[in-house]
Formats: sequence, structure tokens, C-alpha cells
Amino acid sequence: MDNPFKTFTKKEWVMWITSLLLVTFSNLLSAEFSAVTLCAALIGVTAVLLGAKGSVWGQVLIAIFAILYAIISYSFRYWSEVITYMGMAFPLAVWAIYTWATHPSQDGDGTVEVNRLRPRDIGFLGITGAIVTYVFYRIMIYFETPHILFSTVSILTSYLAAATSVYRSSFYGFWYAANDLVLVILWVLASIVNPIYIPMIINFCVFFVNDFYGFISWKKREGLQKKHRMS
Repeated sequence: MDNPFKTFTKKEWVMWITSLLLVTFSNLLSAEFSAVTLCAALIGVTAVLLGAKGSVWGQVLIAIFAILYAIISYSFRYWSEVITYMGMAFPLAVWAIYTWATHPSQDGDGTVEVNRLRPRDIGFLGITGAIVTYVFYRIMIYFETPHILFSTVSILTSYLAAATSVYRSSFYGFWYAANDLVLVILWVLASIVNPIYIPMIINFCVFFVNDFYGFISWKKREGLQKKHRMS
């Protein structure tokens, strides 16, 4: 796998460095500094932008981020996030590593070939998404997970984000951005109880901007690859 940073544009370097600085300072200025939270944020920010470039390294870092984020969520007993990231996001990220690595772009630029979802793929994602959400909802009720409504929505958006990553769909960035918004709400609620989680709000606001940028980048890449195949 090639060095993914060598293809960064000036805009992407600015986005990456700015994101790193924002999450670093928000964590360092927190009343209760958490090294795990900072490490997860730095890895997460980098993973998002590498994913936006279509680099398989983005999925490698997402797998690592899933483990760290599950640890952070466990500290607040956000069982929905623990179960989601270790039972779903992590294994799907590992699967995505395989699908991305085995489907390189025909352009030979070291990126993944974007896949367009077919109607049957959309139907499958809808059905499995409903099943996964219901199963995890019952589990969260058993564990008395706080903020059950937003936690349930988080399950669905997390699944769709991870699953569309496996499919190599340009919409994976859209669903990750949607999940970021839900997580901002969850960590705002958590921060009301314990201010130590305020950096998580900043982290996911940064993730939202970068994930949405990834969605736009993938849509552009999808169009370029389509033209290349037709030429």
C-alpha cells in the first residue's frame, strides 16, 4: 500500500492539521485530561481524511479507533456505543480493509474503486439495518442504556456507515456524518453529567466536517472513475 499522505492537496493538509490542533487543544484544556480520548481523536481524524482519499489505511485506522472509542464509551456505560463499535464497527472495518484492498481503482492511483449500490444492495441494507437496530435495541434495554432514543439512532447510522464502507459506496461518508451528529447529541448529554466528556463533542464536530468532505470527495471520485471506464 502506497503512502496516502503524498496525494494530499494543500486544502487537505490544512484540514488535517487544523483538525489535529482542534482536538488536541480541546483535550488538553479539558478539566480532566484523558490520554485515551486524545489518542482516539487523533487516530479518528486521520482515519476520516485517509478514507476521504480512498486509501485502505483509513479503514485500518478506523478499526483501531473502534477499539479506543469502545473503551471511552465503557467508562460512561454507553453500552450502545461499546456494543456497536466492538460488535459491529470493528469487524465491519476489518472486512472493509479486505474489500478496499482487493478492489483498487483502475486509475492506478492507489485508491479504492468506488462501487455503485444496486437496488438489491439497498434493499439488503434496509432489511439488515432494521434487524440489527432492533436486536441492539433489545440489548440496550437489558443493560439500561441511558438516552435510549439517540442510542438507537446511533446503532442504525453506525451500521449503515460501516456496511456501506464494506460495499465501497460513496454514501459511507454521508452515513458517518449522520452518525457524527447523533454522537454530538449523546456526548452533550453525557457532558451534562460529567464535563470530562466535553472534548468528545469537539471531536465529533470535527469528524462531521471531515466525513462530509469525504462524502463529497467520493461522489467526485465516483464520477471520474465512471468517465475513465467509459473512455
